[in-house]
Amino acid sequence: MSEITTYSDGPLGWITISAPEKLNSMSEKMWQQLPEAVAQLEKDPAIRVLILRGDGTKAFSAGADISEFDRLRDGDNAQNYNQLNHDAFAALQNCSKPTIAMIHGFCMGGGFLLAHSVDLRLAGKSARFSLPPAKLGIGFDVRWLALVLKNLPAGLTKEMIFTGRRYEARHLQAFGTLNQVVEDDELFEATQTLAKTIAANAPLTIQSVKRAIDALCRNDHHIDFAQHDALTQACFESEDYKEGRQAFKERRAPAFKGV
Repeated sequence: MSEITTYSDGPLGWITISAPEKLNSMSEKMWQQLPEAVAQLEKDPAIRVLILRGDGTKAFSAGADISEFDRLRDGDNAQNYNQLNHDAFAALQNCSKPTIAMIHGFCMGGGFLLAHSVDLRLAGKSARFSLPPAKLGIGFDVRWLALVLKNLPAGLTKEMIFTGRRYEARHLQAFGTLNQVVEDDELFEATQTLAKTIAANAPLTIQSVKRAIDALCRNDHHIDFAQHDALTQACFESEDYKEGRQAFKERRAPAFKGV
């Protein structure tokens, strides 16, 4: 069965792209399910970090399910299908909590875009990345180009799309789009360690900085500085700020509550 599943593990919320028989390709139903999955975990106050992964170790996601294209991505239907993609990417990009992609195996096309919709990316050494629309004659939406260019230089983005070649994790890490590349059998532990490190820190601080960085990276010339200043001030007025100072004085780990 092809589906998006979720589960929680303490402060960590996991979203799994599950279609292992198709290298976790995204069906129409799965594109529809992803925003719902993000919203479900985001509203849970116990969850501090969201992690997106593929089912198994062969693929993060090989992209959209091409077998559906004759029905869903032809003529006038193409724009409706693209909107499902936009909604899924936006759900991840706009999530107020930190998001991480744990990348095993193939990360291609729509899967590549999903991985670049989150804040941080960890990959196993055997991960392979590609953007193959030119091999299929697919129109590549300008919004998706903006998403890729947020993380990769223009020259590499052009090369990836023009050639459709597959790239090793080490190649992308050299451009800073991958935060860590580890041995395949160490990927889960490395991802969990990073997520728990983030989850132990002050949620209000992380939320305010995440929103500010995202706004600045969009080159938004109409940034609402008053809104961002209010989020920053809320950190200083929070109980977490008091707890952080007290824990520092007492030389212990702080217990942040997000208030």
